[in-house]
Amino acid sequence: MNPSAERPLILLANDDGQARRGIRTMREVLSKDADVVIVAPEVEQSAASHALSLHRPLRLRRVEDGVFAVDGTPADCVYAALHHPRVLPRKPDLVVSGLNHGLNLGQDVFYSGTVAAAREGALRGIPAIAASAAREVDRLAACQLVARLAARLLERWSSLSPRTPLLNVNFPPKWTGEVSVTRIGSRNYEELLDIRRDPRGREYFWLGGSGVTHAPEAGTDTDAHDAGVASVTPLVLDLTAYDDRAAASALIA
Repeated sequence: MNPSAERPLILLANDDGQARRGIRTMREVLSKDADVVIVAPEVEQSAASHALSLHRPLRLRRVEDGVFAVDGTPADCVYAALHHPRVLPRKPDLVVSGLNHGLNLGQDVFYSGTVAAAREGALRGIPAIAASAAREVDRLAACQLVARLAARLLERWSSLSPRTPLLNVNFPPKWTGEVSVTRIGSRNYEELLDIRRDPRGREYFWLGGSGVTHAPEAGTDTDAHDAGVASVTPLVLDLTAYDDRAAASALIA
């Protein structure tokens, strides 16, 4: 994975929890060519986005050699790993988040804890990959592809782009084995607020519906999903809409 004598160090996180099969399979595959340390949530943190727990204390638990659990968000896990003196021997060469149980396509990247964990690394100048797969996908095959992508990322990226890489990878349910570079598509979720009452008459509610659709749009991760192609979408950390700066200036003139 790295031409140097020292094996690369990979920080591995997720939003499903440290015990889930996806992250454990990813660790097994990545460990063939790198030293891997898992720092992941104690319990599932799906859709936690990039939240940091600033108003309560966090606990770090050593599960086993090279595996730690944090009772916080995915971003908490990466932040803690990079600053806690007993977790990593040095700054990692790469952050990998996943393999997530379920896809993160389109605007999911704004809500996804999986993507946020990778982005937390990229914000600190560490190359990062977020990887997600439909539940029907062969986990081992998906992790092997991510490992190959990780190796090439570490070897070649600096010669291709000055940006810190942040890649979002998705494996569709009927994955053909093909891979394509894509852009973010658009998903339309069923938006519901299910209001109920508990046995004592107090109101509570559930957010969101289960349905999701997307329209055909060439070159997107959602189109790749429909074609059975794994998507690799480069993401940016600078969200500035440069084309809209003139319009914004007119608002304050």
